[in-house]
Amino acid sequence: MTKFKIGDTVAVLDDNLSGIVSKVKDHIITIETPDGFELDFEAHELVVTKPMKIDLSGAEAMIREKEQPKRRATTTKKTKERFLPTMEVDLHIHHLTTNSKRMSNHDMLTLQLDTARGQLDFAIRKRIQKIVFIHGVGEGVLKTELEYLFGRYNNVKYYDADYQKYGVGATEVYIFQNVSPD
Repeated sequence: MTKFKIGDTVAVLDDNLSGIVSKVKDHIITIETPDGFELDFEAHELVVTKPMKIDLSGAEAMIREKEQPKRRATTTKKTKERFLPTMEVDLHIHHLTTNSKRMSNHDMLTLQLDTARGQLDFAIRKRIQKIVFIHGVGEGVLKTELEYLFGRYNNVKYYDADYQKYGVGATEVYIFQNVSPD
């Protein structure tokens, strides 16, 4: 038979109760529950439990680690990458349609210009600052028509794209963000 002492932490065997021994009188043990109630039990209904010892040294270190603000890893872009356009539009006819054999030159040019206008309007709406139109060299008809199209916008400037990357057949458009598109 276990001897109970005042201050022992005990649990009731047949119930989900625990508490601290507050009185011991013969075989009647009085416990105080965490809610402050005093209950009487016979000694054979109780068992002594050891208070759990929790090592908080590791927890304190984790809390300190969480409290320190993490430094954001910044990715540095090379100067060249910073100025590369964010959007490319290839206006070669084989990229725009699956079958161009039955199209006249006028139909092809119209499709290419409609695509360029749509992509430029998209870039303006989405606040994309640079866009490259790849038109190829050819006879220069598409390039001339593109320059006419870009000239109708007062919030863009256009120039030949990076020669090393695109060669002669591409035009880069820079879109000014704080100008109305009309």
